[in-house]
Amino acid sequence: MQRLLEFLFKKRHWFVFIVCEVISAMFIYQYNAYHRNVIFSSANTVTGYASSIYNYGASYIKLRDDNQILFERNSMLEMELFDLRQQIQTLKANMLSFDSIMVATDAAEYSYITAQVVNNSISGYLNYITINKGLKDGVAADMGAVSIYGIVGIVSTVGDHFSVIIPILNPKSRISCKLYRGDYYGTLSWDGRDVRYANLEELPLHAEFQEGDTVVTSGYSTVFPPGVVVGTVVGMDDSRSHNFYSLKVKLATDFRKLKAVRILKSAYWQERLAIEQKAREND
Repeated sequence: MQRLLEFLFKKRHWFVFIVCEVISAMFIYQYNAYHRNVIFSSANTVTGYASSIYNYGASYIKLRDDNQILFERNSMLEMELFDLRQQIQTLKANMLSFDSIMVATDAAEYSYITAQVVNNSISGYLNYITINKGLKDGVAADMGAVSIYGIVGIVSTVGDHFSVIIPILNPKSRISCKLYRGDYYGTLSWDGRDVRYANLEELPLHAEFQEGDTVVTSGYSTVFPPGVVVGTVVGMDDSRSHNFYSLKVKLATDFRKLKAVRILKSAYWQERLAIEQKAREND
């Protein structure tokens, strides 16, 4: 306490100066209209600037929540699109077989789980993607993963809270796809070179195609429903087998910017796998 008093006594002239300055400022503000307006205007400017910084920060924080809401809504719309595509395919098939056209697929066949990408390797040959959803969220091995633009890959390994996806950008990935125009089927694979492109292989030589044609999933598996966008044809790869066409496909999903995915769940995939396995055992 004594030291504090000694300090205050030694610096008393500074305190007197500060008090005088405050009193002078009060007199200037009270009796001088010009200075009062300047001070008031400056205070409003500082307050407005501080408010704008606060509002910008708050809007930035809220933006993440808004993006998640938009992602969820977009996912719902995509699932509705899948259902509509399946219904169209069924209606086409029934019309060709002269059956009743009043047949529709089960609208609840596919559901989805949204997940964030926490690790994404694209610079290697065997690439993998880690997401922040696992068994406790309903994710299981062999489920398909899509982005808002197109397919991503297939879930391979699942933990309680995280899962690993084998993306298209991995030679282990082989997905049945087709040309949307013409219904010619092939297998999508990656040659390990450019992350923007993959190859649609084993396409029959009588297949008709042109640059710009859309490539979609065939639906010949329990992983993806038919009609999910894969990419567009940009040319033909002449280095492949001469017994089949091999088309170069520009992928719809940009893996360099991938931040979120949707995991597709088929309500009947376990039943389908079980009956197909039983059929193989009976052979």
